[in-house]
Amino acid sequence: MDSSNRNAVIAAAIIFFGFGIVAFLMPKIMLAVGAYSTIAAGAIAIAFVAAFFLVFWLRGRSRKGG
Repeated sequence: MDSSNRNAVIAAAIIFFGFGIVAFLMPKIMLAVGAYSTIAAGAIAIAFVAAFFLVFWLRGRSRKGG
């Protein structure tokens, strides 16, 4: 494994662990926000899923474009 592959694997692992921690806490976040507004709780869930794909899309674009 060369250094560029190793850096990509490390970056992906950090991103996965970060999103994993947030996903683990998401039920508590949704219940806390849902007590005030169910629409806001739904928006947080949508933003979380969109952010997951957005991070990898941006990373792919930055690696592809050089």
